Amino acid sequence: MEQAEVWFEKGVEFVVEYGPKVLGAILIYIIGAWVIKNMLKGVRKMMAKGTYDESLQRFLVNMLAWALKALLVIIVISTLGVNVTTFAAIIGAAGLAVGLALQGSLANFAGGVLIMIFKPYRIGDLIEAQGVLGSVKEIEIFTTKLITPQNKLAIVPNGAMANGNIVNYTTEGKMRVDTVVGVGYDEDIKKTKEVLLEVLTSNPKVLKDPAPSVNVSELGDSSVNFAVRPFCKPEDYWDVYFGTIEGCKLALDNAGIEIPYPHQVEIQKKG
Repeated sequence: MEQAEVWFEKGVEFVVEYGPKVLGAILIYIIGAWVIKNMLKGVRKMMAKGTYDESLQRFLVNMLAWALKALLVIIVISTLGVNVTTFAAIIGAAGLAVGLALQGSLANFAGGVLIMIFKPYRIGDLIEAQGVLGSVKEIEIFTTKLITPQNKLAIVPNGAMANGNIVNYTTEGKMRVDTVVGVGYDEDIKKTKEVLLEVLTSNPKVLKDPAPSVNVSELGDSSVNFAVRPFCKPEDYWDVYFGTIEGCKLALDNAGIEIPYPHQVEIQKKG
């Protein structure tokens, strides 16, 4: 009984001494989280009304969210009676160790900053980088998210994006679709060019400027090959690509122009 009374008294002393601090810390955290949430919401609205780029908006909001949450944690810890100066020193030492261990993450962070500054691509752009082709869905602090033509989500580190080659198909607002169509050697070249060009000019998704082109590109083993090259908007690329192939085949069939099959010669030795 005496031991129980001792523990009970110590428990009461602990609650009396630390209870208000713990309750205060919890209250500060709840209020702080609510303030941060509404502050970020206000910042988003303010940026949306301005001329800020969407990629920059999301990046800055993410940065601000991280900073405010870190500040809130420090305030909560100081409310519990922990020496913030000592805590900051510990965090600094730990941060150095973690920084050395996470050099790749720091490189990705630096890459994200460089992407925001130089803007090689923006949200919605169709790009090809690090072996991935896709539309930019989001530019985060450490990574860039792409949606591939197969509707897959590709997450690429910003460090690699900032230091590698990037092909942006959207910046110029137009893309060239390259296809090759072969016809027989006996067919009239001029007529073939007219038929193929008609396929391109009749497609509403093919741009008038730059004008589409049809030119002899190669004298192949069994066919005369034509480079069929329409221009289109990046978002219409696959429609124009598949439409061009199908349209050329149908148009050549209607015009009676032969598309030759591959030829194979078999030599037999008489024994």
